[in-house]
Formats: sequence, C-alpha cells, structure tokens
Amino acid sequence: MVARAYTVAFEGVEARIVEVQCAVSAGSAAFNLVGLPDKAVSEAKERVRAALQALTIALPNRRITVNLSPADMPKEGSHFDLPIALSLLAALDIIPRDEIEHTVALGELSLDGRLMPVLGALPAAMAAAEADRGLLCPRACGAEAAWVGATEVLAAGSLDEVVRHYTGQQPLHAAEAGEVAAPPPGRDLREVKGQERAKRALEIAAAGRHHLFLVGPPGSGKSMLAARLPGLLPPLSPAEALETSMIHSLSGLLSEGGISRQRPFREPHHTASMAAIVGGGRGAKPGEISLAHNGVLFLDEFPEFPRTVLETLRQPLETGEVMVARANAHIHYPCRFLLVAAANPCKCGYLTDPARACGRAPICGEDYLGRISGPLMDRFDLRIEVPPVAYTDLDLPASGDTSATVAARVAQARAVQQARFQDHPNLRVNADMEGALLEQTASPDAEGRALLTRVAERMGLTARGYHRVLRVARTIADLDGSATVRQPHIAEAISYRLTLGPKS
Repeated sequence: MVARAYTVAFEGVEARIVEVQCAVSAGSAAFNLVGLPDKAVSEAKERVRAALQALTIALPNRRITVNLSPADMPKEGSHFDLPIALSLLAALDIIPRDEIEHTVALGELSLDGRLMPVLGALPAAMAAAEADRGLLCPRACGAEAAWVGATEVLAAGSLDEVVRHYTGQQPLHAAEAGEVAAPPPGRDLREVKGQERAKRALEIAAAGRHHLFLVGPPGSGKSMLAARLPGLLPPLSPAEALETSMIHSLSGLLSEGGISRQRPFREPHHTASMAAIVGGGRGAKPGEISLAHNGVLFLDEFPEFPRTVLETLRQPLETGEVMVARANAHIHYPCRFLLVAAANPCKCGYLTDPARACGRAPICGEDYLGRISGPLMDRFDLRIEVPPVAYTDLDLPASGDTSATVAARVAQARAVQQARFQDHPNLRVNADMEGALLEQTASPDAEGRALLTRVAERMGLTARGYHRVLRVARTIADLDGSATVRQPHIAEAISYRLTLGPKS
C-alpha cells in the first residue's frame, strides 16, 4: 500500500503542490528516488536514512521506492527531506497515513534528525492554504510562514518532535507570525545642501512612481539623493508586503520571520551580471529588479552597466513583470519598481567644467551617454541635471523640507490615486495609467493642451513620451491638490523631460 505526503516545488513565486508517494515492497534492499529530482533531492535519501537511524528506526531489508509526482516537473532543493521522511514513516506504519495527507511539509534534515531552515516557507504556506491543508516546517521558518494566516502552521525543531506529534505523545503548537521589522533610521532629505530642483523631482517620482534619471559630475549628490528616496515613500500595504516578502523568502532575505513594511531599496554594482539583475542562474532565481518589487532600484554609474543588461530592462519597465526563460523552465516574477539611474555627464565626469574637462569635450559626453539607447532613455519620466555644489555652500544651514514633510505630501497624493483607481485593481499609481483612463484623468485644460501640442511638434515627442508627460503632469496636479491638469503642471512636467540625453 502506498503512503502519501505532500510538499511543494517552486516555479518563480508560485509553489506547486507535489505528492510524495512511498511504497515498501518485497525485493532486494534498495532505496530509489524517482520523479525528476536534482542532485540535492537525490541526496535526500542518505539524509533521511541517517536521521531515522538517529531515532533508532532501522529501515527494513526491502525495496523502498519514493516517487515525486508529477514526475515531469523538475524538483529542486533540500526541502524535500521532511516529506520524504514522512511518507516513509507512514509506509512503515510508524505514523498514521491519513494525518500526513492533510499537511504540506518542507524542511531539510541534518544527519542527527534536526530540521534545518529552508527557503520559500511563505509561498509554501500560501500554496498549503489554497490546497486546504496545514503546513509543517522547521521551527526557524514558522514565524515567516505564519504570516499567511489562512492555514495552521506547525513548526518543529527535529524529526523526533514530528513523530511525537503524529503519534499523539507531544502535539506541536501552532506557530505565531514574526514581528513587523522596524525600519532603520532614515536619511533626511534636508541634509542635502542645495539641489532644490532634484529634491522636487524626487518628490514627484515618489508620488507617482515615475522613473528618474540623475546626471551630474562626481560629488554633486546623486547617490545622496537616491538614498533618501525610500524615506519619502509610504509604507507597504499588507498586500504589497506579502507580495514583496514572498520574493524575499525565495531569496533567503527574511530575517527571523519578520516582515518589513518599508519599501525595498536595492543598489547593485555595475559589474552585476544579467542573471543577477534580471533573474536566472541556477534554479532561475529572482534578480534585483524583482527583489526591488514595490520599492526602489538604484543603478549608479548607469552607462557602465553592460549594454545587454540595460536593454533587458526595457520590457520589465513597461509590463511590471519579467519572464526568465530557460530550456526547462519559463518563470514569471513581478517587478514593479521605481528605477533611479545616476550617471556622470562623461567618462571623466567634468564635462561642464572647462578647467577640468578632457580635450574631447563635448564629444566625450555624447559618446558616454550614447551608451544608453534612445528607447531606454524614453522610459525615464524625469531627467534631472544635478549641478555641483560649491564647497562654500556646505557651511550654510540646511534648507528645504524634511523627509517627513515631503512624505506627508506624497502620502496624500498616493491616497488620491488610490481613490482614483479603486475600480481598477491592476492600477496603483499614475505611472500605471494608459489608454482611455489616462486621457480621461490627465486631460489638461485648453492652455495646457496647446502648450503640450507645441512642444510635442517642436521636440518630436514619441507617443510614449507624450503619455509620460501627461502622467507626470497628473502627479504634479495631485501634489498641488488640483482636480484638473493645468498649464503650469504641463510646463513643469515638460521641463523634466527635455533636460538631457536623447530627445523623445
């Protein structure tokens, strides 16, 4: 008779239920594991054998076959140890078969029977809830998995505790969700001296999730400005926190089961590979653009990234989703992020300073920023020049609003957008608008329409560029508390689009 346990196999952020079947039959002694396992799963039988010996449970001198169904789905990871052990224990009539059939299990076994933490407990709990089953996981993963709240989560420290639970000797208690991680002390926007236009652009970018491009010489404050953007963004909503945490769970970035309401801020180095940025590699893991989902992705030294990496950003910026296509898998990851890119105006960085610029100016600047293609530059709603700050200005008192003051205005503008899109569940901010809804909500007054038409004809705006100006203008109007997009809003939105780079 076949005993069955259940676990999950991960395809992106989705966890697919896998049935672990175990049969003990007559024949020569063997322990066979089938069902398209990878190396880590194939080695599970040795860990299971040692863990059972630690419990003084000897395997019978018979043929043991474990099948992972569906057999054509690739199985990867060490979390298959626990469900394989459960199905084997049930096949040996050590624990009741019907009990484990109502549970999804995952966990890695050490040789002495302890349960080691694994990745993906949060999406596994989501899959268990959808399948109307409970979840059994290592104790270190219990606080993380319990955040789902829609299913019972049992967390055990060892295989011995699991056996005692299913035999009724010592039942396990339901795990409790971890703490909401407190955000670290933020950096205040007021600490940045000068750069009032760039600060205004940060506020607009935060309010409507508009992509921002900063260009300026070394030391002008581009990285300082980008680092203060998370402090302007509203905290993650419960749904957004769960979305983001599921991706971080697959990458092992959740510490002690805590879920943060702060929006992620990722800043990969320009030497990062395409797999690191977009996703892929062994197991098609999420990349930086997915780890920045619902947050900020800051790419410093933007032209120094490989051209192939930059071009792969074009489609995710539009769709908010990336598909990692491999020979044996097509994995979808969400990636709705706010892109902030920073660049020097040229290779040496001093194009605008005649005393320090190289002899190839201005051609060096055209060549350097020319590494960024026109279609990619077209996807930046805001393009800002960040001029150098004189050292004499560094001793001046801080000026401008604090991050808390700006964040309050951003939150108010986001609330207006939330009310605007309450009948459109796939839209959250103005940057998501398109089509008839964009024309309806961002249609400017007569003076604004005339100005936008003149600029579009003179500067050769693409259709994408035209619509992005409307989106930015709508966000500026929201910050201004205006129900109508007026000429000053259009003028300011245009000013952020015509400052640098390839004109669109």
